[in-house]
Amino acid sequence: MAKAYMIGTGIGNLAAGIYLIRDGGWSGDQITMFGLEKHGANDGAKVTDYEKEYGNPKLGNSKGYLAKGGRMLNEETYENLWDVLRSVPSLDNPGQSVTDDILNFDHAHPTHDVARLMDSLDGIRNKGDQKDYNHMQFNNQDRMLLTKLMMMPESKESQLNDVSIEQWFAKSPHIFTTNFWHMWQTTFAFKKESSAMELRRYMNRMILEFSRINTLEGVTRTPYNQYESIIVPMRKYLKDHGVNFIDNRKITEFVFKDTALRDDIVVTGLKYEEVDNDNKAGEIEVGENDFVFDTNGSITDSSSIGDLDTPIKENMEYAPSAALWKQATEHFYNLGNPDKFFADRKQSEWLSFTITTDNHFLLNEISRITQQEPGNALNTWIDSSNLLSIVVHHQPHFHAQKENETVFWGYAMYPRRNGDYVDKPFIEMTGKEMLQELLGHLAAVDPARDNIADHTEEIMDSVVNVIPAYMPYASALFNRRAVGDRPDVVPKNSKNLAFISQFAEMPFDMVFTEQYSFRCAQIAVYHFMGLPDSELTPLHHYEKQPKVLAKATKTMFR
Repeated sequence: MAKAYMIGTGIGNLAAGIYLIRDGGWSGDQITMFGLEKHGANDGAKVTDYEKEYGNPKLGNSKGYLAKGGRMLNEETYENLWDVLRSVPSLDNPGQSVTDDILNFDHAHPTHDVARLMDSLDGIRNKGDQKDYNHMQFNNQDRMLLTKLMMMPESKESQLNDVSIEQWFAKSPHIFTTNFWHMWQTTFAFKKESSAMELRRYMNRMILEFSRINTLEGVTRTPYNQYESIIVPMRKYLKDHGVNFIDNRKITEFVFKDTALRDDIVVTGLKYEEVDNDNKAGEIEVGENDFVFDTNGSITDSSSIGDLDTPIKENMEYAPSAALWKQATEHFYNLGNPDKFFADRKQSEWLSFTITTDNHFLLNEISRITQQEPGNALNTWIDSSNLLSIVVHHQPHFHAQKENETVFWGYAMYPRRNGDYVDKPFIEMTGKEMLQELLGHLAAVDPARDNIADHTEEIMDSVVNVIPAYMPYASALFNRRAVGDRPDVVPKNSKNLAFISQFAEMPFDMVFTEQYSFRCAQIAVYHFMGLPDSELTPLHHYEKQPKVLAKATKTMFR
């Protein structure tokens, strides 16, 4: 009986397991999943739950909740995700699927952001003047270069090898002063240094969202955090089907067969360490009919966590998932270049912080200042030195959250810059200092006579915890790259090894999305199961629809 070994228990391998069972006809006991933690990039939990994985007392203050980030879903373009999650039963609403759970919630609580951009001089940029973020603020050179980038054929993508967004717009740096760029970079986590190749893919795949980026109406939100709304139901589905989960086992090395044809890729063994058992070493034999699915890179690898009174201590470890990928590249020439994504933290680092309070005073103050209820997406201070943003969720954001508690998170895209109200680099701040920095920016845009600054002591008294989370590789998937730097999902001549992650290569689709991981999973499973490509989930091509393009063109001149 054939077996499948999944390295990493992120959303991609969970999806691969479901595809094997649902479409490949496998039984769950043929599948084993190895993970160092249960959360991955779709995280969210009480701090005490994280401590069980990271090792107590690593997080210090054990109170409150932690969400390193959040994933924004999209109803129109996440075709694989919705298809798979229709097969996964809801844990909250018997008789429904996870897809039903999410879309029903989203339709009942549609996103409409009315405070997307703010600055200290003008407050919320939605006053109807030329600074109103309904205006993209392009000049003709911006429009020409953006259109030229989007219209570039896929066959010519190599022209963008190692080209940054800043280099592409070298003749029109004006674009980096526009409302479009302020919204784009903080919605999707792009930087000037990021890959123009990825910007091209986003402009095509997300062209439907271009005309509504100012309100984020295309954002589909989950009822709770992504871990509880998506990962937990998927894990239960797999466990109910007999899948074996082995936690805290780190796969350290692929053992490859020395074939007559030297470029044939055949995994015959997996060397490992037991992380919670004195790093006890071992090896798993991989049979000739078995398959290996590897998460060759994770954006939350090597994270560092602080607390209310403790700044993070930077973890300098090379991403463990990428280290395994790198070991494979030492044997075969066509498996990409992990250093492009994991050797330059300046391109990819950012820092988030999760705030838990024991009453709703701060939440209500934010709603008063931003003029929107919780759940309406994203607020960015465009003149903040760190490029500070917050995401205030629909409450509660966790099943275990108490009725009186508020939980939301924020992030700084440039954590090594000094704060505007706390004079030290953001990365060196305690959780309390990060909240003070946020309160300074809230006060700067607060028009009320009874300003939020007058209630600092009251707010601080309500704080349960503020958890900083530094992620050196958070946007590594946008790093400058060339064609060939990412391995194919199933590399050429691979007989049993597939890569399922944001660092595998597929045509057209865009990284930093669950859709990308689900699509990788389907391509890998269908290849190994001998299922035809014609049965892959169809993708929408809005970039080819005249009405969508006409609306996008109109938006360019808005």
